Amino acid sequence: MATSPPYPTRPGEAPGGTLGHAHWWQRPWVRYGALITLLTLSGLVILALVREQTGTQGFLVGVGLAVLPVPLLMAAFRWLDRVEPGPWRNLLFSFAWGACAAALIAIVANSFATQWIATATADPTGANTLGATVIAPVVEESAKAAAVLLVFLFRRRDFTGILDGVVIAGVTATGFAFTENILYLGTAYGTDQLTGDSGVASVTAATFFVRIVMSPFAHPLFTVLTGIGFGIAALSTDRQRVRRVLLPLCGLLLAMGMHALWNGSTTLGQYGFIAVYAAFMVPAFGLLTWLVVWTRQRELRTVRTELPAYAVAGWLTPAEPFALGSMRARRLARRYARRYGGKPAARAVAQYEAYATSLAFLRHRGRLGRAGTDFVTRERELLLELWHRRGAARPALDHAARLTAPPVPVAPTPWPVHWAYGHPPYGHPAHGSPPYGHPYPAYGSDAHRF
Repeated sequence: MATSPPYPTRPGEAPGGTLGHAHWWQRPWVRYGALITLLTLSGLVILALVREQTGTQGFLVGVGLAVLPVPLLMAAFRWLDRVEPGPWRNLLFSFAWGACAAALIAIVANSFATQWIATATADPTGANTLGATVIAPVVEESAKAAAVLLVFLFRRRDFTGILDGVVIAGVTATGFAFTENILYLGTAYGTDQLTGDSGVASVTAATFFVRIVMSPFAHPLFTVLTGIGFGIAALSTDRQRVRRVLLPLCGLLLAMGMHALWNGSTTLGQYGFIAVYAAFMVPAFGLLTWLVVWTRQRELRTVRTELPAYAVAGWLTPAEPFALGSMRARRLARRYARRYGGKPAARAVAQYEAYATSLAFLRHRGRLGRAGTDFVTRERELLLELWHRRGAARPALDHAARLTAPPVPVAPTPWPVHWAYGHPPYGHPAHGSPPYGHPYPAYGSDAHRF
């Protein structure tokens, strides 16, 4: 029989119960204020620069066309993150950093470097080629990698593996590509206005086809390599410092190399772009897609493997580890909760699933010797969060487990046996009452206390 766990130490509180005195620059509101100010100023400056180059009409056309792939890419990365959803604030920061700060750094640094090379060599054409194939990949991938580094350093609890690196890097690159596409499409529209071209033969249509239709995943594909490096580093122990530094650098160098190959494909002749696209970009995209999907399934297996220990201890019901390790069962549990308990119950179930997944990953790292010194405190925090939401989550997860669990054959007996497959018929409508005795318990209910 489980009892209420001891109250965990509060974040920022010393083990003895004494609150620590943080410096003024360590206070959350100071950090958030500085970050919001930086991103806002960067956004205003990049907005002015892009509008200056494209004109107001070209800017509006660029925004309307560049926004089209953004929802699709964001939905794809959010789908990858469904096993252990990260906070929305991390995704918003990543997108804003890519669209504002990274884009500003890139446009200023690329322009300065290209002009300097053109002045030094008196060869503007060669300077543009060198800028596109060497300078731009180094500058842009470094600027985007800064967002991944910041989340890795300051949101370490939310950055636990490869998928976290992929999602943060991909969302950052999506924001960067959004701003860059506005610039390219707006400039193309301005060119068409001067030449009078329109329709399929216009520069705008060609730019849209290449950047939005053929390669919306280009920038995310490059930066995801950096994210994978940080994700593998997150799986390392604190004592593996060399590995924690070298792996992100290797990922960044690979991202720069693939970016340089992509930009340089336009200089390889009439069919160079198509050859690089078919021989490198498409296979690389397929390989990385397989890797992240395989990693997602591996994380689900980790949940099913680690959580039974808490079921044995009484923190979870026996059916919960299976249900929490299946995305279909999770979805059914949230749907069940919404049907009988409304949005608060569905939200409680979603939070319960996220906390339980974090608990499984924490235990997995601890079992492998990769957990930090705050393992016990963090474990108690997660168990307490589960304890507060158990009344709404347990009936939903048990219901989902019964719907998704494979049938278990039972040996025939000489007397009639009902329900030979699956779970016993408690609470079945055939016995006069709906499952778990509807109506659904309200959020925070103690109806299912141990």
